[in-house]
Amino acid sequence: MNSTYKIIIFTCLMFWAFTGQAQVPGAAFNAIGIIVDNANKPIEGVSILIQEKTSGIVTGADGKFIVPCTTNDILIFKKSGYNTIQKPATDIVNSNVIMIASLIDAGDDDNVFIPFGVRKKRAVSASVSTIKVADLPQLPLSTLNNVLSGRLPGLYIKQTGTRPGTDDATFLIRGRSSYNSNQEPLVLVDGVERDFVNMDINEIEGISVLKDAASLSWYGMTGANGVVYVSTKRGSPSATKISVDVQGGIQMPQNKTKPLNSYNYALLYNQALQNDGNAPRYDQTTLDGYQSGSDPYKYPNNNFVDQFMKTAAPVQRYVVTVSGGNAFARYFTLLSFYNQDGLYKGAENTKYNSNTNYKRYNFRTNLDLHINKNLDVLLDVGGRVENLRYPNSGNGTFLSTIYNTPSNAFPLLNADGTYGGSSLFRSNPLAMLNEDGNYTDLYRTLLATMNVKQKLDFITKGLSANVFYTYDMTGLYQSGFTQAYEVYEFSNTGTATRFGNKAPLNYRSTTFSGNLRNNEFWAGLDYDRSFGKHDFKVSSRMQRAVSAQPNRLDNTRINYASRISYSYMQRYFADVVASYSGSQNFAPGKRFGWFPAVSAGWIISDESFLKSAKFLDYLKLRGSFGLVGNDGISARRYAYRNYFSRGGSQYTFGTGYTAVSNTTEVELGNADLTWEKATKVSVGFDTRLFKQSLSVSFDYFYEKRKDLLTTAILPNILGQSTVSVNDGIAQYKGYEAAVNYNKSFGKVNVQLNANFTSSKSKILAINEEAGLPAYQKQLGHSIGSVIQGGSFLRNFLTAEGIFQTQAEIDAAPKQKLSGTVKPGDIRYKDINQDGVIDNLDFSTTDYSDVPTSYFGFGASVSYSNFDLSMQFQGIDGRTIQINDLVNSGSASTGYINQFSTDAWTASNPSALYPRSAIADRANNTVNSTFWLRSGDYLRLKTAEIGYTVPATALKKFHIKSTRFYVSGFNLLTFSKVKDLPVDPEIPTSGYGSNYPYIKTFSAGLTVNF
Repeated sequence: MNSTYKIIIFTCLMFWAFTGQAQVPGAAFNAIGIIVDNANKPIEGVSILIQEKTSGIVTGADGKFIVPCTTNDILIFKKSGYNTIQKPATDIVNSNVIMIASLIDAGDDDNVFIPFGVRKKRAVSASVSTIKVADLPQLPLSTLNNVLSGRLPGLYIKQTGTRPGTDDATFLIRGRSSYNSNQEPLVLVDGVERDFVNMDINEIEGISVLKDAASLSWYGMTGANGVVYVSTKRGSPSATKISVDVQGGIQMPQNKTKPLNSYNYALLYNQALQNDGNAPRYDQTTLDGYQSGSDPYKYPNNNFVDQFMKTAAPVQRYVVTVSGGNAFARYFTLLSFYNQDGLYKGAENTKYNSNTNYKRYNFRTNLDLHINKNLDVLLDVGGRVENLRYPNSGNGTFLSTIYNTPSNAFPLLNADGTYGGSSLFRSNPLAMLNEDGNYTDLYRTLLATMNVKQKLDFITKGLSANVFYTYDMTGLYQSGFTQAYEVYEFSNTGTATRFGNKAPLNYRSTTFSGNLRNNEFWAGLDYDRSFGKHDFKVSSRMQRAVSAQPNRLDNTRINYASRISYSYMQRYFADVVASYSGSQNFAPGKRFGWFPAVSAGWIISDESFLKSAKFLDYLKLRGSFGLVGNDGISARRYAYRNYFSRGGSQYTFGTGYTAVSNTTEVELGNADLTWEKATKVSVGFDTRLFKQSLSVSFDYFYEKRKDLLTTAILPNILGQSTVSVNDGIAQYKGYEAAVNYNKSFGKVNVQLNANFTSSKSKILAINEEAGLPAYQKQLGHSIGSVIQGGSFLRNFLTAEGIFQTQAEIDAAPKQKLSGTVKPGDIRYKDINQDGVIDNLDFSTTDYSDVPTSYFGFGASVSYSNFDLSMQFQGIDGRTIQINDLVNSGSASTGYINQFSTDAWTASNPSALYPRSAIADRANNTVNSTFWLRSGDYLRLKTAEIGYTVPATALKKFHIKSTRFYVSGFNLLTFSKVKDLPVDPEIPTSGYGSNYPYIKTFSAGLTVNF
């Protein structure tokens, strides 16, 4: 890590050198004046700052100001909707300062980040949605992706993890147009492919979602799935800003397994045995013992979930940022610490702590250096240190133990103090936490960027050259403690049987699990020049990106991209973008392709024929068309080559009878494989109405993607059934809309927001098995499938209720799914009407884990120094399956769980679920519509209440502002899953081996100096 420390030290030295230059104090005086608009009317609410100082004022209704300053000072005048002005203080002596209103969507806060450029929103004709971090709540979350849910049209976020440090999510932009390939968008941080979820939220300035061909073709073969573009904060040549944010809170499980007590478990186990035609296992004496609790060693009655899971766990976050600068150097620096504790109870002892825990330290320094009038240099260094701790057995194994071990399996501690266990259940949760050791994963990540821009006006005005280089490094170090325990099972006669072998506590040898290194190099030219009312911008770049990690071949990408932009009168806009992109995923000679796109925009509200529409402030029409690619078509990197596997059977050779493992041809390669090609069309408009209090954006989109990977149909005589070909075609189409309302009523300001996206997909071409019945074909159906146990399902039997009597079974088609069909079993529809229920009765459905629509809406209200905000998020048209939940368990547990209380019996014929069974259960566990439920939900994702202390009360402490706030995350959920206590977004959270879905309550304090 020597290089890491060198870079950090170098950055600090640069920071001190360029921001700590002493100036000779100037003479003190008062800058006095009035701020007016171009109609000479005073402007209220203008912030007046002194460059490189923390002091400043805000103008009142008369626009007048008196600013104590020196003759060396630079004054900065800022107000939303007006162009920012910088003036030497000596130029303002009893004079007016005229501020010009900016064009709509062309103000200081209307920047949209595009590849190697920043555009005003007004000039963007592509489909891009943006959000500023200032508009997001400050929440103590380990990852940032989930806080974006429901806030941007066209961006669907599905949370996939919940444990400390691993509450991850998947992104989908607009919809699915591929049924085999990776659909995750490209994530860029300041133009570089980097992960952003573990950044501190205060590092980020804004997030843009690039959705159409005009914004994506620059990225060529990696842009088809869309781009999430994250821009970090940078300093500004204004007053020095120091901010401190302190947060603390608790995280609570939204839902978790509610295990059966020993008595009910034994009753239901007996019932399941009887349903199989077997004698009960537990006699009345044993049942009475469980019910009375008279002998906890002979008749244990545990609740492992309550015994080993807390009701809440603490979380903290601390952040310090410093930013500012002058005409020569601008800087932004951040240091933060985040600590998230786990829910495991009784995990801390004098030797070590095995409760899961996540700690993270983030740092960042962004420097912008204006070396001279022709040369600008940007130096960025960021990174983090992450420490993730968990039990030696792993979180999944520990959770599975406390969720799924029957309450009567064993006493936690035997009468003699030894750990309880049995031949069937050898994992004791108390011992797992206290005498099994732990793991610690230490991640160290360094991110470094250098960006140099040299003006070449001596060749032609507006021409410049740019060189951009990044170096990223991540290492994983694993350590901890090793230990082993033993458990004892006592028979009725008092004889003890030991399981396991005890081992003493030892330090785990630190292992280095790999060092991932990424570097990118970009070089090119820019041209930016105006000729009267004509504006031209041209950007051209060459990229070479290399990713390297141990025991793997380097992955190299090459891309050549250019963009030509033209505007006339700031009213008519056009862009032409093209890239020539290459990927090593394909055979030599077939690795490069062209990806062109065009877009146009027209601010029609500036035309004379719309000037009479007084309610209309702004209306822009825009559209785009182009081609983008996706090279992530296969789980195998070199799918164009034959795939062989070693192992399995062995052959003996030579006189020494040496065994040699065989080599098997697993999959045939295809040298003609190519990337997916996505043709995208997008048309839409942006409008502002009623003095800009109401804004509306709308887009219609369509994508047709061809060359999808599908399996070739091969004759059996070949002896190999697997080879991939680019025969697939699919599409999606839909629309998205966003509405925002902002209005002040005296001291009350109201902001409302809503967005909605609807998208439907369709498979147009796919290779399917010859002779497949039409109702089992995927052709013509939507892309998507229901997730079960990590696998994807398309085909289901159609359930028609539960058999109530043997007479119903005798009169129905014969079900050949298990040994014997009995009353209480699921009844299925005979799709092909052959009188038999078998594999030919599975049919392809449009049930999908991906919703057909997703949305969000929220509001914020401020009055005087108080503010309140909340944001809802929801989805529609998603299906989840509950087969894994209701039928969870094993033969050891009899598949008995909390849902078994509502299983069918003769006395409970209207039960929610079929009869319980241990051996003869295949009829009821097959994939069918019986186990499908609506996954639609509406969630109060975030809420925050804040109070800002009046500035007058803080002035003597040299504090600019102080805000107290309380916030919540995942607070309320409204779901159509009525019969199950599960979360609709992650139904398995809190069950099986999964950490519970978490809600968060926190309080915080932000102080700005």
